[in-house]
Amino acid sequence: MYQEDSYIKEFEATVLDVIGDKVVLDRTAFHDGEGGVQADTGYLEAAGARYRVKAGREGDEVVHVVEGQHSLKPGDVVKGVLDWEPRYRKMRLHTAAHMLSAVLYRKHNALITGGEITPEYARDDFSIEGDMNTVRRAFEEAVAEVNELAARGIEVKVYWLPREEALKIPGITKLAERAPPNIPVLRIVEIPGVDVQADGGPHVRNTAEIGQVKILKIENRGRNKKRIYYTV
Repeated sequence: MYQEDSYIKEFEATVLDVIGDKVVLDRTAFHDGEGGVQADTGYLEAAGARYRVKAGREGDEVVHVVEGQHSLKPGDVVKGVLDWEPRYRKMRLHTAAHMLSAVLYRKHNALITGGEITPEYARDDFSIEGDMNTVRRAFEEAVAEVNELAARGIEVKVYWLPREEALKIPGITKLAERAPPNIPVLRIVEIPGVDVQADGGPHVRNTAEIGQVKILKIENRGRNKKRIYYTV
């Protein structure tokens, strides 16, 4: 559901399957943690009971891993409630991450070699060459540009394209070692004039929601691998 509307905080769904502590629903707004964005947490409510859950993935299914004992069974109607504040921070950081990768790709031909987005911070590894003074300057200039672009209040577009058509777009993925999933239709996240990427995760609707991106730390992780930690 978050692929259509990342702002859904509560929803109703039906339990399809239960495997121990893992509950599969017919629909969900919980992000499963794919793509380096930390999985969502929250609650499932049913029949007067409230169960703490964290989302995950088992094969092709999003699962909701329940803390402790539960009595959920197939056919039960549940209410899902997301922990909204951490989810929204991840959305802000996720959109900022797309903008940062776009600026570094355009200016330095840098690709992402690893990363993680949590509610508190994001980290990205980039294939960028040079000594640490040069790299630090490149990161600082890129973050300054991201802040200037974000402040313009650019509307973020989400749409779907056939895979073959999407792969013709330059820079449709900025991951060094990972191609878009081998599915016939790809979800595209576009920040007009800044970035176009195939992406399955939740984002903000407008770049103004990001706020100010602030560098926390920069590290040398080896040749062609420089890490930046940042927050909003």
